[in-house]
Amino acid sequence: MTSGRLKLLAAALAASPWVLHAQPASTGPADPHPWQLNLVRGVTPTAHAAYDAHMIVLWVCVVIGALVFGAMAVAIFRFRKSKGAVPDTGFIHNTKLEIVWTAIPILTLIGLAFPATSGLLRMYDTRDSEMAVKVTGYQWMWKYEYAGEGVSFTSRLDRNSDALRQSGRVITAADDPHYLLNVDNVLVLPVDTKVRFLLTADDVIHSWWVPALGFKQDAVPGFVNEAWARIETPGVYRGQCAELCGKDHGFMPIVVKAVSKEEFAAWLAAQKAKNAPPAPPPAAAPEAAPAEAPVLPATASVDATAAPATAG
Repeated sequence: MTSGRLKLLAAALAASPWVLHAQPASTGPADPHPWQLNLVRGVTPTAHAAYDAHMIVLWVCVVIGALVFGAMAVAIFRFRKSKGAVPDTGFIHNTKLEIVWTAIPILTLIGLAFPATSGLLRMYDTRDSEMAVKVTGYQWMWKYEYAGEGVSFTSRLDRNSDALRQSGRVITAADDPHYLLNVDNVLVLPVDTKVRFLLTADDVIHSWWVPALGFKQDAVPGFVNEAWARIETPGVYRGQCAELCGKDHGFMPIVVKAVSKEEFAAWLAAQKAKNAPPAPPPAAAPEAAPAEAPVLPATASVDATAAPATAG
């Protein structure tokens, strides 16, 4: 084998999805990475439930596929005409077999319905939330309001990504490792806290989606949809609008930064101080009244030029 072919083989093996790839240092704990084959497990109970249900269904499908294709392989190679096999007329329209291969899929689907249904019930249970965030979609940005805290801001595509997308050149990871996935203002949330999301929109239908949080919820004008998340691991988690909301739909990212409760409390206090109205200037001290000249008592007029009186 020539050296050129060896290099091609090595490159193919390195690019193979079966080869474990290290996650780039610039990515977050739940970001997708090259040649990823499976779902990201996520960082919330909802994401874990979705991942577990996915894995159960995956292995059920693997078992079913192995049985079906295995039976087909045996039938094709063992019972072929060249070996003298003849059709088995008793196998066709066999009532017992038809009952069996109808009942097995039904029971399989019923069994799969339990984890899926329990996961959906937990996904929509927003009771006992510890804080609430209102999310409003606009073309093409998000507005976040921390309920009862007096803190709100908009979040849109960061300037660097916006400049790169309008440059007209091919963008690489060297230009920006999170191209089109960075924003100017991130949504800061505390870990180990049940956060209730209230989602709506101002103009058209949007969809708020951060894969690591384990849910995707539409933001519909005139309606308020609910979701919740309890982030277990600090980090930065990215997503995008998942609804075709207009020509700049692809430039409407979401960035969630999960921090400790203490760090979140300090951040929230800083935001409140920044948004607080300026204090009124101190009132000027009243000016002191001018001092009045003293009033002399009334006395008889004395002629200063008069000679002093002498005894006669």
